[in-house]
Amino acid sequence: MPISEHTVKTERHTTFYLAAGPENGPLVIFVHGWPELSMSWRHQLPALAALGFRAIAPDMRGYGRSSMYTQPSDYAQEHIVRDMLELVDALGREKAVWVGHDWGSAVVWNLASHHPDRCHAVASFCVPYYTMERGLDQLLALVDREVYPENAFPAGQWDYMRYYEESFAEAIAPMDANVSQFLKLLFRKGDPAGEGKPARTATARVFGTSAIPDLPRDDDVVNEEDLSIYVSALERNGFAGPSSWYLNHGVNAEYAMTAQNGGYLDMPVLFLNARYDYVCECTHSRLAEPMRTYCRNLTEETIRSGHWLAQEKPVEVNTRLVKWLAATVPDVWPQQQ
Repeated sequence: MPISEHTVKTERHTTFYLAAGPENGPLVIFVHGWPELSMSWRHQLPALAALGFRAIAPDMRGYGRSSMYTQPSDYAQEHIVRDMLELVDALGREKAVWVGHDWGSAVVWNLASHHPDRCHAVASFCVPYYTMERGLDQLLALVDREVYPENAFPAGQWDYMRYYEESFAEAIAPMDANVSQFLKLLFRKGDPAGEGKPARTATARVFGTSAIPDLPRDDDVVNEEDLSIYVSALERNGFAGPSSWYLNHGVNAEYAMTAQNGGYLDMPVLFLNARYDYVCECTHSRLAEPMRTYCRNLTEETIRSGHWLAQEKPVEVNTRLVKWLAATVPDVWPQQQ
């Protein structure tokens, strides 16, 4: 199933996106996280398109071929949500099924909670509802203090977010200096041996300026061609835009307070937990508890994968996603011609 390239331009923003499937098919929009691209969904777009969906994946604000901004405040969630609403409008649609990962999860959670009328259903990989989109303080309140004693790890596994806030230029300098080595370090499959141990991100401020090791590429997550696409985009744009998403916790928390329906979600929700994602750790910690309260039509599944589950375990991810769509949103299933 071919994937085509498109651009939507409005007065305020330009969004580049990939598309596959019939133009009149039910709309599914995949929203990537840090520090990825629309092509992070390369395994999902053709699979959904083959079933008759119109599958869309944008480059998010600050990434790839979409608009870049110089002010960190331009990367607040409220602006990014508006980008996505303009994309749906440009596609001539009222609603979509939204699928998000990492920071893309925060975006789709905000779409669901602020604009439920634009959502058939919402799926999130790794990041549960009522967490990251509500700011860093909400994340800190849910830290597993068995793994992260407060005296040793005051910010728990979210220490890297504090590092961005306190020393932004210092934090992103090693990434910009060697994009390829950094991405090879980052894009790695899940390791069962790390379960129950502190994540590397818990010591970001201590080891922030240490040299990035030159590891071999993990072919179970990215092949050489995939990696080169990521590298060229981040070498061109830099990490300042993508990482500025982390500098808006306060305004994002204020925005979250304006959610409709008291923050409760009534539409079908799918949450895919990555068992070996030790930053967004939901298997043993309380991180997913608020979601279970605020999502009234929730399906939870666990996949034995690391953080990059859509790329590491695409067949499992696609199977769970399609099964959920068929079971919980049958009205948007493609009609056979």
